[in-house]
Amino acid sequence: MGQANGRKSIFITGAASGMGLETARLFHSKGWFVGGYDVNGEGLAALEKELGAENCIVAKLDVTNKEAYDAAVASFGKATDGKMDILYNNAGIGAGGLFADMDFAENMRVVQVNFIGVLNGIHAALPLLKATENSLCFTTSSSSATYGMPGIAVYSATKHAVKGLTEALSIEFRIIGVRAADVLPGLIDTPILPEGAAANAPKEGMFRSIPPMEVAKVVWEAYGSDKLHWYVPPELVELDKAAGNAPEMVREQIATTGPIAPMLKMMEEEAKAKG
Repeated sequence: MGQANGRKSIFITGAASGMGLETARLFHSKGWFVGGYDVNGEGLAALEKELGAENCIVAKLDVTNKEAYDAAVASFGKATDGKMDILYNNAGIGAGGLFADMDFAENMRVVQVNFIGVLNGIHAALPLLKATENSLCFTTSSSSATYGMPGIAVYSATKHAVKGLTEALSIEFRIIGVRAADVLPGLIDTPILPEGAAANAPKEGMFRSIPPMEVAKVVWEAYGSDKLHWYVPPELVELDKAAGNAPEMVREQIATTGPIAPMLKMMEEEAKAKG
């Protein structure tokens, strides 16, 4: 296990692949000490080898297990002299399908990882963040937190929860000298996507496929900024504004042009045929 030895430090969940992995690589290149956590042990071993054992601490972590999260933060603190410059709660899972057809246990797993896991992390890391000047509590939300998305309803709901939590904590944490912010990524080419989703994405527009390094760059920018919500790509902010100003209009746009629009149209035609 490495030691920070005075270097700034970042604690990253979901660090074995995708956005977490690219964030670990970027911060390592900037001279930071990296804590990498994931359920993927092989990915973590590869990360440790890539960064060098002296430059990081890696460990398997199920973010839904509060005791395990507490232990991971405690171990990280021993390597950083009780400091944490950035907590990056990034771990997340997705599950797609119509709510009425999905297994309820699968939906609850999404809630446990995507929201309860974030709560676990913030609660566990808060003492280290409070002990560190200019620290940042950063979390991965989603473009699906701009408007509730059909086909991923529960996933979308957890990301709305993360966004709302971040907004509230960004005010509360002023009392203790900790900043809070989040990133709302669109279609990022990571393992969480269904197979072929990135290849079939539009070539232009806010839902084009974007490499995960673009999110890592945002994490880096956020450390030096007081900005609250970071959109990747930036034009997603327009969707967020539209959802707030005219939710009914956005609802109809999604219903008629979104991913389940063909299914809705077919159901309407079947209903008309039955009279």
